[in-house]
Amino acid sequence: MIVVGGGIVGLSVARELALRGNAVTVLEKEAGWAEHQTGHNSGVLHAGLYYKPGSLKARMSVAGNASMARYAEDNGIPIDICGKLVVATSAEEIPRLHALASRAEANGVPAKLITAAEARDYEPEVSCVAALRVESTGIIDFPAVCASLVRGLGDHDLRLRSPALAIRTRGDRVEVATPQGVVSGDALVNCAGLHSDRVARLAGLRPAATIVPFRGEYYELRPERRNLVRGLIYPVPDPALPFLGVHLTRMIDGSVHAGPNAVLALRREGYRWRDFSLGDVADIARFSGTWKLARRFARTGVDEVLRSLSRKRFAASLARLVPAVGEADLVRAKAGVRAQAMLPDGSLVDDFLIESAPRQIHVLNAPSPAATGALEIAKHVADLIRK
Repeated sequence: MIVVGGGIVGLSVARELALRGNAVTVLEKEAGWAEHQTGHNSGVLHAGLYYKPGSLKARMSVAGNASMARYAEDNGIPIDICGKLVVATSAEEIPRLHALASRAEANGVPAKLITAAEARDYEPEVSCVAALRVESTGIIDFPAVCASLVRGLGDHDLRLRSPALAIRTRGDRVEVATPQGVVSGDALVNCAGLHSDRVARLAGLRPAATIVPFRGEYYELRPERRNLVRGLIYPVPDPALPFLGVHLTRMIDGSVHAGPNAVLALRREGYRWRDFSLGDVADIARFSGTWKLARRFARTGVDEVLRSLSRKRFAASLARLVPAVGEADLVRAKAGVRAQAMLPDGSLVDDFLIESAPRQIHVLNAPSPAATGALEIAKHVADLIRK
């Protein structure tokens, strides 16, 4: 079996295939494992409350919350099930908070509505009129999970600096050309994240969605101000907008990250404004969905760009949640890039998207909470191969 992509989803798929008795080759184009989405995310072990009941995201996030926690405990990986608060900062947000509580119940997520005073028992500096307490949310070191997965695959063929250059199916074999030569296997699983649509096209598919990269920009609180946040504080999401909004997250190392701000990246691995690829920008510009999304969220996009350029604006967004946070409390942290699958009509693919072809499985949309659900996605993919 050949797995393309060495992030947490690809490595989890490789582990699951190996557990089922398969010889596995993993191809990763970078010089290290978990270099992109996995190595740049917020480290949150999600509970599964946001997602449509019955969706892959809902089922795999809830199950993955438990399976990933067990994996961490069994393998000595740092983890803290600290819980989180989703806070309504105005009376107008309370109906959305109650709707979120109902969704949590439908998904089997342990959550309870609490008063503002009860919220301050958890987070003394928080400002809200009501909140939802979610006990099963945690924080974890996902790159350490990947390092453990790599150790567990020590008897298999793990190849760094090995991008897929061409893919073809010949009879009962799939062949992948790499700079080091051709790799052959019974089946191919594409877990290439930011390049998953391109890998699918290499394999002869015409995927339903195109990957459009969005950079998530973060700050962190200065060490002397980390005491302002004990755990995780999130706003009530606006269902009309595609992302969750800026939030405050205590990381497993004790630092407190703030963000993300979301802007269009000008390169598939565009972690800074100056990271630019003419080919990637041309692909974005040629794709009709980009312009339709831009028209739909023009005001939101402008606000995100302005906040990207202004630490003062960023701090003001955080102060809605924790008023004591000021501009001087923030220092830049590393950004991440979200591989967001988009349809030609400009809509963002909401659920995990997995497409199949003879002897091929392509994981085409696996942004957050994919790290939380990675072990469950792996089981699902392995079942699809078996079928």
